[in-house]
Amino acid sequence: MLTKRLPDRAAARYGLAALIGAAGVLCFAPFGLFWFAPIVWAGFFALLLRADNRRQGLLTGLAFGLGFFLCGVSWVYVSLSVFGGMPWWLAGPAAFVFCAVMALFPMFAGWAFKAWQPGSLWRQALFFASLTTAVDWLKSWIFTGFPWLALGYSQAPTSPLAGFAPLFGVFGLSFIVALCGALLLRWRLGVPLLAAIAALGFGLRQIEWTTPDGPPISVALIQGNIPQEMKFRPEAFVRTLNLYRDLIEAHPAQLTLLPETALPVFIDQIPPAYLDSLKELAARQNGDLVLGTLTGDEQAYFNSAVSLGATPTQTYSKNHLVPYGEFIPPGFAWFMAYANIPASSFSRGAEKQAPLVVAGRKVAANICYEDVFGDEIIRALPEAGILANLSNTAWFGRSLAQPQHLQIAQMRSAETGRPMLRATNTGMTAIVDAHGEVQAALPPFTTGVLRGEVGAYQGSTPYIRFGNLPAVALMLAGLVAAFFPRRRKVT
Repeated sequence: MLTKRLPDRAAARYGLAALIGAAGVLCFAPFGLFWFAPIVWAGFFALLLRADNRRQGLLTGLAFGLGFFLCGVSWVYVSLSVFGGMPWWLAGPAAFVFCAVMALFPMFAGWAFKAWQPGSLWRQALFFASLTTAVDWLKSWIFTGFPWLALGYSQAPTSPLAGFAPLFGVFGLSFIVALCGALLLRWRLGVPLLAAIAALGFGLRQIEWTTPDGPPISVALIQGNIPQEMKFRPEAFVRTLNLYRDLIEAHPAQLTLLPETALPVFIDQIPPAYLDSLKELAARQNGDLVLGTLTGDEQAYFNSAVSLGATPTQTYSKNHLVPYGEFIPPGFAWFMAYANIPASSFSRGAEKQAPLVVAGRKVAANICYEDVFGDEIIRALPEAGILANLSNTAWFGRSLAQPQHLQIAQMRSAETGRPMLRATNTGMTAIVDAHGEVQAALPPFTTGVLRGEVGAYQGSTPYIRFGNLPAVALMLAGLVAAFFPRRRKVT
């Protein structure tokens, strides 16, 4: 009887794992239940402990991952079908396959946990935290990287644990949250430990790792709210040009930012008189304007940010491209034939590019989801004093993508001690201070200009100096502690 009932009990356990994974999305923006993250990962840990063998551990991890990613990044379907023009019968399976590939990472963690599960709860907790960190970190660079919804992001910016971000970065936070969650199973130990770690994190938040560098400058972040289905239509081009010029003229600032591909043509195709007018408008405040456009030619073209104004023209070209959206992986041309994604074969910009010197400040520009990769953002630091992200998240409609992306940007500010300026087409256009807090933001899917004052910062956090190395060292230390043999008493 027990043997016959075991599959049903295992199936129920997998269903529960999927529900717990789906609940994990509540830990991230826009829900922001950061305190719920240790509880969710405690549930995942408990289910792995109940698994009888490697196969059950593998399936438990897979179920958790499917629930987590199918709920957390369902907006992939929106970008493929609604805005990419792909038929639903292909976009649906494609989005599911994408989420299933992401679920392979927690699946591997589940299998590895049961394959080498240590004996005591302390060692099991350390092993679980190390595996959680490992899969989040691996996910950031395998298949060009997609570290979206790494566990550590759940703590930005209001959690006391966010105080660890300047030291260990987002992946170090993944380790800390997973460890605290696992130890909650022994609540008399786990609750005091979590309280102590939270208190330490709160204390770390009081440290000013970086300091202001010069007086603040006025900024204007333009949110054009151009519908994605209209963005690349020739008949809408003149209307787009006039909209941006009118918004810039009505809101003068020392530094003006326009979204990614705000002008979705080669810059050489934009009327010279129009570019001259933008340059003159920017120079009114002895300042500069940075706009998203295309550079290069039809053989090799780039997704770029170009400055115009009082200082000589400069260009930053996107280095980390989005698979399928900005370049076609080998063997997938047939797949892209079903989608209607303009300019999907970009060339990569240089890996190391100097900050833009605009409005008398050095600004580290990044485009779209480049700000997901913290170890790439720090390439321009500590030289740059301000971070600036130009995005067009209209591809994802009214979904979780926009608030999730803003939370990621907040983590970059917390890690580096630098403010982040986000100019987006439809949202979330925001000013994030050097501690990761949102100073101001525009309502999404509205046309408007976000104005404010932002100061550059100088100095280095440990994360700027060492990147993800401390997090990897923390992960390896957890593995060593989990398996290092105990000393035997000498008799």
